[in-house]
Amino acid sequence: MPLPPPAAAPAPLLYPDLSDLLARVRFQPEEGRIWLDDQRMLLMHSSAFGVLRRELIESLGTDRARGLLTRIGYNSGSHDAELSRKLRDAGGADAAVFGGPQLHMLEGTARVEPVRMEIDEERGHFDGEFIWHGSAEAEEHIRQYGIGREPACWQQIGYAAGFISRFMGRPVLFREVECRAQGAPHCRIVGKPVEAWGDASGDLAFLRADALTAGLATAAATPVGSAAQDLLGDADVVGASAGFNAACHMVRRVADTQATVLFLGESGVGKEVLARSLHRVSKRAAGPFVAINCAAIPENLIESELFGVERGAFTGAATARPGRFERADGGTLFLDEIGILSWTAQGKLLRALQEREIERVGGTRTHKVDVRLVAATNLDLREEVRARRFREDLFFRLNVFPITVPPLRQRREDIPIFMNHFLRKFNQRNGRSATGFTAQAIDAMLSYSWPGNIRELENIVERGMILAPEGGAIDVVHLFSGGEQLGSGSLMLDRAGSLRARADHDDAGPAAESASVAEAVTGQSIETVQARMIEHAVAQAGGNLSAAARALGLTRPQLAYRLKQLRRRDG
Repeated sequence: MPLPPPAAAPAPLLYPDLSDLLARVRFQPEEGRIWLDDQRMLLMHSSAFGVLRRELIESLGTDRARGLLTRIGYNSGSHDAELSRKLRDAGGADAAVFGGPQLHMLEGTARVEPVRMEIDEERGHFDGEFIWHGSAEAEEHIRQYGIGREPACWQQIGYAAGFISRFMGRPVLFREVECRAQGAPHCRIVGKPVEAWGDASGDLAFLRADALTAGLATAAATPVGSAAQDLLGDADVVGASAGFNAACHMVRRVADTQATVLFLGESGVGKEVLARSLHRVSKRAAGPFVAINCAAIPENLIESELFGVERGAFTGAATARPGRFERADGGTLFLDEIGILSWTAQGKLLRALQEREIERVGGTRTHKVDVRLVAATNLDLREEVRARRFREDLFFRLNVFPITVPPLRQRREDIPIFMNHFLRKFNQRNGRSATGFTAQAIDAMLSYSWPGNIRELENIVERGMILAPEGGAIDVVHLFSGGEQLGSGSLMLDRAGSLRARADHDDAGPAAESASVAEAVTGQSIETVQARMIEHAVAQAGGNLSAAARALGLTRPQLAYRLKQLRRRDG
């Protein structure tokens, strides 16, 4: 009996053309700048990176150095994902995802060989395997330390995780299963969503600054149950962005002291959750955590709420009642929205902090209290002091250790993690089975300005889960149906000629100004915008139509035709 023919080998994965990415690289030697689209870049000697890496390991220890480099890579990968999605949105998911390895190669990190890749954004499924040939990070590790037992491409692993997580709209982790630094012929990585690994807590710890134990990183010491548990423990706060990790570092530095802490930031950024985490990692963790929102208490009741009331102090005070200071004795008192307290209440609060004792309303004796005060506000207290709405002496008493929590629009790397967490949370709470987010929904979530920050994101994901078809993916129409203004009312044209929300870029460079993507439009016709884009691109290219066409993502004949139409219209 003849043997069956051997199974055909799977077709090799082929990269799309690289010219769209190459066209985004711009050197300005006279200005001392290099740009990749609107991101400023640096050329760095590989040996200098090796020295930096060794200094980090020797000064911080292996684990902390690995975490720092992993987070640096995550940030870089997240920004590159935004560029790839922007350039290749019309080419399908595979083309956009392949932008990551291609940018990795363009940036001189390694030659990346794709082995396999499965991607389904709407189901949140990703399974990829890649080989790194000639990894710069592995080579520098070997040069400094020789062959060892552990994989060493920490920054590159972070890059892969940041790129795919931002692209997928959910946390995806990569592991280096072979490494040149271990003596393997090349480096091999495998990437899957967090929950698909089953034991991702150790990997996730490297994405959190200082590995805040017991509060922000309880998952590092507990079995993995879900992506939300892995990332959040029991608190809705997490992130891999530089701004978030800087705040976490400050929390960790002050946690074991008795210093007063003042959290600053917009409404909804997670100040109270960070305050609770501060309490959990402090020496007062065994004591109570008592929170009060000053904005929610009527002015005539704020004194009794803070300091308590004696029986008969006023009509209706039938029994004596301790206030929040007494209830927080031995623990932490959190005063949210402290900036709105009345002048009188501010004076009484100042006295309580200075004397460490309080007197109940209607009482005649003082009560000693051992309380650590943590406050939060979304107001500029220095400006409030100048306007004589806030006491200067109280401000200085509170401003011992200020911690600024950045708004969500400045920590976009964290958005996919929150999207995944809230989707799982609301699916479980409501017995629903929304599978994930469409590519258009992910783009919209990442480009939206989030004026309500994390609180708004949570509400919008819950809305999307309700409106999405059972067992289906959440789309843009399910999310932004409550009057939200995508891109703060500013639109742009993508390469396919479609209007879409313009992402916020705080530091747009010349590549953005060159109309490589589009110019912002408000109140202008599409024809006017197209004309401006074409004229600007041709001017930037010095009249070279081929270069201008590449900048606009068009062929030269397409650009020549559009120029002809414009001249005919204007003539």
